[in-house]
Amino acid sequence: MATEETVDAAKRIKPHHLVIGLGTAIGLFSVGSGILPLFTKWHDESPVGREVFGGIPSGIKLSFYIVIPLLIVYGSYMFAMRVKNWERGAPDDRRTTPKNAKKRFGDFRSGVYMQTLLRDPAAGIMHSLIYFPFLILLAVTTILEINHQVPVSWKFLHGTTYQAYSAVGDAAGLALFIGISWAIVRRYVARPYRIRIKTKADHALGLGTILALSVTGFGAEGWRIAAEGTPAFEKWSFVGYPIATLVDGTSTLNGGHQIWWIAHVFSFIVFLVILPVTMMRHMFTSPLNMYLRDRERPKGAMRPMPNLMETELENFGAATIEDFTWKQLLDTDACTMCGRCTSVCPAHATGKPLDPREIVLKTGEVMAASGTPVVSPPINTVPEINIASGSIFERVTAEEVWACTSCKACDEICPVNIEILDKILDMRRYLTLMESNFPSELGGAFVGMENQGNPWGMSQSDRAAWTAKVDDVPILDGSETEFDHEYLYWVGCAGSFDDKNQKVTQAMAKLMKRAEIDFAILGPNENCTGDPARRSGNEYIFQMLATQNIETLNTMGVKKIVTQCPHCFNTLMNEYPQLGGHYEVVHHSQFLEWLIDTGKLDLTEAKLEERVVYHDSCYLGRHNDVYLSPRNVIGSLSGIEVVEASANGTKGMCCGAGGARMFMEETIGTKVNDARSEQLVDTGASRVATACPFCYIMIDDGVKGLGKGDDVQVADISMHLLEALEKGEAARVELLETVED
Repeated sequence: MATEETVDAAKRIKPHHLVIGLGTAIGLFSVGSGILPLFTKWHDESPVGREVFGGIPSGIKLSFYIVIPLLIVYGSYMFAMRVKNWERGAPDDRRTTPKNAKKRFGDFRSGVYMQTLLRDPAAGIMHSLIYFPFLILLAVTTILEINHQVPVSWKFLHGTTYQAYSAVGDAAGLALFIGISWAIVRRYVARPYRIRIKTKADHALGLGTILALSVTGFGAEGWRIAAEGTPAFEKWSFVGYPIATLVDGTSTLNGGHQIWWIAHVFSFIVFLVILPVTMMRHMFTSPLNMYLRDRERPKGAMRPMPNLMETELENFGAATIEDFTWKQLLDTDACTMCGRCTSVCPAHATGKPLDPREIVLKTGEVMAASGTPVVSPPINTVPEINIASGSIFERVTAEEVWACTSCKACDEICPVNIEILDKILDMRRYLTLMESNFPSELGGAFVGMENQGNPWGMSQSDRAAWTAKVDDVPILDGSETEFDHEYLYWVGCAGSFDDKNQKVTQAMAKLMKRAEIDFAILGPNENCTGDPARRSGNEYIFQMLATQNIETLNTMGVKKIVTQCPHCFNTLMNEYPQLGGHYEVVHHSQFLEWLIDTGKLDLTEAKLEERVVYHDSCYLGRHNDVYLSPRNVIGSLSGIEVVEASANGTKGMCCGAGGARMFMEETIGTKVNDARSEQLVDTGASRVATACPFCYIMIDDGVKGLGKGDDVQVADISMHLLEALEKGEAARVELLETVED
């Protein structure tokens, strides 16, 4: 039975201790692998094989088995100091359980198999030509050492096995050489923007070291084969053997082999030295980060906070390194600096001060500079950067934080699953709740949500005004204790108050009536879900609104909700459960798709001879993975030609309204909605279909701003669908009247 002392000791063991222990164990094993052959003297006498350390003097071998183990221990200690920095972060439950184990290993597998990198085929293939050959060469070296240690009767690297082994090693080495050469050309010759703007000395050191490993490896092999007399069986070394034939006959073959071997080992020493202190560490941290991707909360949900009505907190959000979670700090060391997040950020693309990659790197810089001990930053910084504390706002400005549209494009494209948006939203919580440092326009939205239940500050009594144009829409007064309808239609603030989106609400209500769906609305008893408040950091207002809505819904016993707003959809489905609200929530694109598929909406006569492009909503797509439903709804109309914008699906461009940007002015650079509207207009479509009230407003304004308002019709998918149905019916009536005449 464990004593109290052993239990306490176990509690004191931290992850960085385990890293040091593992590195020390590997170092000791390496020492042992050098000592054991001195006593066993198990040599393979096969004529077709290879002697380990053949032609290498004993003094150099001794140095090898002293230096390499010491560097392994050094590397583990330096890496452990980075892990110690992660330990400064707040808790984040990322434990592996029977429930999530399959998902965890699936995420890890997709990463190590390069599936995430292959989203960009060129970069993915290039990295694959470095990563997989490197692993193979590591296995080749390990197999050689295993064969070196086992008794003579167990040795297997001889004959055809050795020849196949040699061929595999040369193939991997050649692939590594091609891959690293490609990477060098890409970074220093082709120089794509996202790579060019962040190229540092770290990259030259890392790439140069791996190139040196590849070149010296072949050099050592070629000179070794030549020194052994260029035996015919070594032809399987299809790179080393031709090198051997070129140098065969040189008077200094043994000396040449030793020089190349020492150069190869020196390259490996440099690799071990730089591995824990440069961006090369991502060889370990990136797979770990991918393994830890799965989390308890849904993809679209923000990190929950305690009930602020019942709990007193001294600090809100993230301002110091200790305010971030340990997983968010691991993110900073997992970053490969590839810049894919930069390439898809709508704020960065339109000249705003935000670059998602910089958010990650700056967080890492502050973590590294304020740690005990201080460690190297994620990537070399200019000497003028001086970090005096653990405050993230020493490096990140409020302007960067508020430029974000929360579109999640950065998170979605990151090949190593870094959670960038969470960091930005946590910083917003601090700026709003602790410093009241938010754009002035948000003040009006906050007041409107707090006093009127909506960010526009409109009278709640007008929430159901749109029903004047739709007959017999049941409006509940919120006091019912039994909800006797199948669906609650959650209209949302935009659908209730915005002139454009009232037409969406009316169209959706008419479509549900056509399908004979039993639904009702809350009208004045429906408050804003709180999405704009939460995404702008005001957790107080979010929880106030959410608590009121949940009380209303739970009192009535609502189970099923339909909404046309992806922001409402995401909040009701993914975030209300944090406060006790559990409902079956469906977006109107999914609901319309179901109505069409089940025949409840008959589209036999619905037809639009139009070219249509669909604009992806970020909160429907990247936040909740709903991409096909709205496309299927539009595609179900006969006569329609559906086209795609240059940025679509997971790489679709934001309209610019998410993250409460709908209620902020955009004064820097090109307006995001203008840039996105231009992409949509460039498809030659005569109609743009949206599935979000914010997108509808922003894209309609953008298209009109381009002077294309008369040529391109922007409308929600429900409006296009209803128009097609009504036109089809009108055509049938006209045909019947013509026949009767």
